[in-house]
Amino acid sequence: MSGTPEGPVHPEPPEKHAAESALTERHPGLSAERRAAELRDYRAAFRVAQLAMAVVDQDGVVVAANDSFCTLLGTEAGALREQAASDLVDLASDGRTWHAYREVLRGRRSRFRCTRRLKHPDGRSLWAEVTVAPVPDSRRVLLSIADISDRRELQARLRHLQMHDPVTRLPNRALFFERLSAALEASAEDAGDAVGAGEAAGAGHAEETGRTESARAKAANSSSYESYGYGRTGRIGLCYLDLDGFKAVNDTLGHRVGDRLLAAVAGRLTECADSDGYTRSGGHLVARLGGDEFAILVEDSTGTEQLADLARSVLDALQHPFDLAGQRLAVSASIGVVERSGHGTTATALMQAADTTLYWAKADGKARWTLFDPERNAHRMTRQALSSTLRPAVERGEFGLEYQPLVDLVDGAVRGVEALVRWNHPQFGSLAPNRFIGIAEEDGSIVELGRWVLRTACRQARQWQKDHPRERPIFVSVNVAVRQVWDSDLVADVAGILAETGLAPHLLQLELTESAVMGSAGRPLQALQALSDMGVRIAIDDFGTGYSNLAYLSRLPVSVLKLDGSFVRGFQDEEHANPADELIVEALVQLAHRLGLTVTAECVETSGQASRLRRIGCDTGQGWLYSRAVAPDRIAELIGTEPLRV
Repeated sequence: MSGTPEGPVHPEPPEKHAAESALTERHPGLSAERRAAELRDYRAAFRVAQLAMAVVDQDGVVVAANDSFCTLLGTEAGALREQAASDLVDLASDGRTWHAYREVLRGRRSRFRCTRRLKHPDGRSLWAEVTVAPVPDSRRVLLSIADISDRRELQARLRHLQMHDPVTRLPNRALFFERLSAALEASAEDAGDAVGAGEAAGAGHAEETGRTESARAKAANSSSYESYGYGRTGRIGLCYLDLDGFKAVNDTLGHRVGDRLLAAVAGRLTECADSDGYTRSGGHLVARLGGDEFAILVEDSTGTEQLADLARSVLDALQHPFDLAGQRLAVSASIGVVERSGHGTTATALMQAADTTLYWAKADGKARWTLFDPERNAHRMTRQALSSTLRPAVERGEFGLEYQPLVDLVDGAVRGVEALVRWNHPQFGSLAPNRFIGIAEEDGSIVELGRWVLRTACRQARQWQKDHPRERPIFVSVNVAVRQVWDSDLVADVAGILAETGLAPHLLQLELTESAVMGSAGRPLQALQALSDMGVRIAIDDFGTGYSNLAYLSRLPVSVLKLDGSFVRGFQDEEHANPADELIVEALVQLAHRLGLTVTAECVETSGQASRLRRIGCDTGQGWLYSRAVAPDRIAELIGTEPLRV
């Protein structure tokens, strides 16, 4: 620390002139002796004031400074002579502060205040609050400096407490998102700088011309910028993980043990991040986002290989059991891995992708890492979009029915048709049932949709019956989901629709999957029995794909078995035929016939398959050999041009 100056910088203290002018202006009647005494008081107060102060002229040059000012800066009084105040307290390092300071010097602004970090000659740093204000009735300004280092240190401590998790002492969610946002912003600036430089070079300008203002600002603050490793690859990586089964630890061993486990996991995650061979100068940020969720932010990612290695190292590290005050615990983690360019990416979008990928890792079996897959995500987004619009789509009339013939394998006559619903989506076009039926079952809209399909199909079947009278009218087969049986009065719906459309009950067939029918009890079985008693045919769809108790068939009100297409596909030509497939199908057909059931074979595509199915006694066939699912008017044509035997 330098010595304390003995007096002001100049022999004729300028503060004397300022004070004398002010006294004369405000108190013109004061005697010379009184005025001299007042001036001495002003000068003495200025010199001994605890607040560091300096008088600066209109050119920004220090003309007087008190003892506290010299002490604070560790400078001899003589060294301040003709010094620019802006250099002493770093007022020219950024444009906004420099402009405000110059405005005060020119008398265009009353005052301004800023905070600066100053370097003392003895090596220590201090935080200072700098205030610049005009001296009354003078063209000079008063510059004062208050040492706020203690306040800043307290603020830093409070911020640390606010931005760190008390259990693991890792950065918390707030600090994580602050760093993530800063990294994304820096990447965006890098991209802008690259574009600016490229445009400048293309126009034939000098290199300096191509530098943007953001590049100049970063160059002025390069040490801070590079300390975080921003702006090198322009890519951001994220490993988002949570512990598998952590809730069970809390529930069985208590939150104290759970907290110890979280702290131990945090330690291992930090070790993995610190030992990453790709780590740049800034390292990786390991944060606890809440509960048992952690994130590792790679602010300067070199690619998915780096992130995959990091995720694998985390899984390996967590495989080793934890010893926690006598408790030996083993845990695993599921990790979602995302890597993308920081330019054009938001923190929200990145976290949504990470959350989705973590969900995939858990759904795929836990204790694993999964890399974000845009195609898989697009499918998820499409599914989400369909889910949100499915229910109103029924009300808007966006669904339609196509029909596929069920053909008698003996005479080739069309015996019936299966109704297949299509969603004419305004954005995604025509969608087959497998794109939306599962969604409808999940959200319950299958009840309303199923009721519409049933009514439309029955009305169409009755219309065919009127338009094409025949001794044996064709029946219509409609798929029914299990949830329709549980969540609605299916029996009442069917009875009401048959009465409304005038279709005879025996011309309606309801198809349920094997897994839904087998083992039915209670309400589902009662509903099936009531429908059968009404005269409606009940068919088991995709028969042979489950673990069927064949003897149970005799106790179910079933009329038809529809053999799954996997059996029929094994019926190739004679040269490549699989004898086992034919034996199995023949046995199933014989069993069904002995139980009084008819058998329909699905996915019949060749005449060879149809011939072999006919030979073993299968009753009807359905497949592209006869027709794809078509519009109602095409079915009317097929009815008039039968038989369809091939």
